[in-house]
Amino acid sequence: MPIDLYDPPALEKGTLRVTPIGGLGEIGRNMTVFEYEGKLLIVDCGVLFPEEHQPGVDLILPDFEPIKNRLDDVVGVVLTHGHEDHIGAVPYLLRLKRDIPLLGSGLTLALTEAKLKEHRIKPYTLTVKEGQTEQLGPFELEFVAVNHSIPDALAVAIRTPAGLVLATGDFKMDQLPLDGRLTDLRAFSRLGEEGVDLFLVDSTNAEVPGFTPLEREIGPVLDQVIGKAPRRVIVASFSSHVHRVQQVLDAAAAHGRRVALLGRSMVRNMTIAEDLGYLTVPEGVFIDYKKARDLPDDKIVYMSTGSQGEPMAVLSRMANNDHEIEPGPGDTVILASSLIPGNETAIYRVIDGLTKLGANVVHKGNAKVHVSGHAAAGELLYCYNILKPRNVLPIHGEYRHLMANAKLAQDTGVEAERTILGENGTVIDLRDGDARVVGQLDLGFVYVDGSTVGEITDADLKDRRILGEEGFISVIVVVDASTGKVISGPDIHARGFAEDDSVFDSVKPKIAAALAEAAKAGVRDQHALAQVVRRTIGRWVNQSLRRRPMIIPLVIEA
Repeated sequence: MPIDLYDPPALEKGTLRVTPIGGLGEIGRNMTVFEYEGKLLIVDCGVLFPEEHQPGVDLILPDFEPIKNRLDDVVGVVLTHGHEDHIGAVPYLLRLKRDIPLLGSGLTLALTEAKLKEHRIKPYTLTVKEGQTEQLGPFELEFVAVNHSIPDALAVAIRTPAGLVLATGDFKMDQLPLDGRLTDLRAFSRLGEEGVDLFLVDSTNAEVPGFTPLEREIGPVLDQVIGKAPRRVIVASFSSHVHRVQQVLDAAAAHGRRVALLGRSMVRNMTIAEDLGYLTVPEGVFIDYKKARDLPDDKIVYMSTGSQGEPMAVLSRMANNDHEIEPGPGDTVILASSLIPGNETAIYRVIDGLTKLGANVVHKGNAKVHVSGHAAAGELLYCYNILKPRNVLPIHGEYRHLMANAKLAQDTGVEAERTILGENGTVIDLRDGDARVVGQLDLGFVYVDGSTVGEITDADLKDRRILGEEGFISVIVVVDASTGKVISGPDIHARGFAEDDSVFDSVKPKIAAALAEAAKAGVRDQHALAQVVRRTIGRWVNQSLRRRPMIIPLVIEA
């Protein structure tokens, strides 16, 4: 159903405006803009990874258009944690204005700075931690510890005279976390007593009943799988999942194996995590992957990227026999991650490829090798009951997740009209405890394709899909400039067709006849004649071959 687009009114004095730019209706591109008294605060700035129907695209960015001409008004960007879907677009935002301050925890900023270094940007940063309060323009920010699948995650409470907003970022309520860092429910309770006017809350697992299993339950399973593996072990995970890498390191050390990191982002992130003390590396466990090849097969664990089936990541290349490490019979591959919605087909293709090579593939579907980093329905209910928010905006999830989260809020007593099911670009004004939708911006996808940003359009992607699925036909015809009579051709060449080019012999007279008829009617314009060629061969190909290829006609006058 098309979105009803309408511009919001001018922002009234004393009102806080909240506009999600990304992260609603999708798992990724998380970014929300807060506006008060002419100043803007941004929370998170992440990327979305492309799906199969977006060929050639490397990353998808939030649409910065609503703030592009107001970057001087941005007082800062708060980064809740170091996952790509929350920090990945920061370099592209800072390309527009390099001195926008970044706020986040130590690990979050270290991961962000490493990304920015690749873009040759040195940012202005402020490291914050839980319990800390900072004033940025008219925004008073209080940072609250939350537990997630990466250390040092923070929720942020935003105070203005218009009201108190709490944005959770990604979180869960693991009661026995590996790093001992709990979601601070005492702070949540205190904020609830103060009065939360608008609650922006993670929706990813809102459909999942009960509570997210404990992270520490994964360690014994990994230990058992690695301990029983007869040959090499390859573990694929997110390159920023410090807790999972820690568990693999501990299991490897316990069984006399050494660990080699594969993938540039994995090496970079774990080096940062070790340097900052978030990753404890048993002595002598790490080994350079080039030297690892000299070890016996039962003495090595490879820790790699590619758990989401990304075509160019290490694991996918292994499955396609396009990597120097070739999995085979007796090898064990562990996919220690969740399936991000939209990636299922790519992941199962990798699993099938590895299985065909003879590897034993262990994944979430057949062993407990991963738990989610997001709060399930039971945890969300706890939060609603503790906070008693006046208004709720579910964020971070596809539409069904947002809907399920809204239902949970309503089950705990939040009125339906105070539970906002928004889209990217929905404009919400908060004042005197009342949050209401006042506009809907027209936001699109911004595609990163190689070195180009925002140049590729949906029409270009449609052309790419047609080329990939239906093939390509070029038709060259030379006509007499004065009479329109065909002098040479039509020459027809096809790509992506099983048939030989000779299959087009029967349509060539039809094209010549159509051009002659157009010439007889006085058509001389080259573009118009090219359209005649396109229609004629397009109709024939559709009827005869049941195909809808891309057709490029070229009419040359002589």
